[in-house]
Amino acid sequence: MSFQAYLDGAEKKTGKTPAELLAAATERGYGGDTKAGVFLEWLKTDYDLGRGHGMALYHVLKNGPQISAKHVGTKGSHSDESTTLHLDGIAYR
Repeated sequence: MSFQAYLDGAEKKTGKTPAELLAAATERGYGGDTKAGVFLEWLKTDYDLGRGHGMALYHVLKNGPQISAKHVGTKGSHSDESTTLHLDGIAYR
């Protein structure tokens, strides 16, 4: 599954865009220095999100919406369309 697919899946499951989930994380004091386990536990407890969805969100929390070009334009399940992830929601694409 691509990074974007994980973010879209988190939105479908929670009803919140990736940007809204990340804003909620910031409100809780989570940031780039937060340990992944702490962040993942919060997402599981509050939003019932699993590790894959959580790690995609954690990547954005730590590194911003840019991803490696490694899978951009490739074929297969890990292919992303762009090196910039869409955080504003499925409806805005």
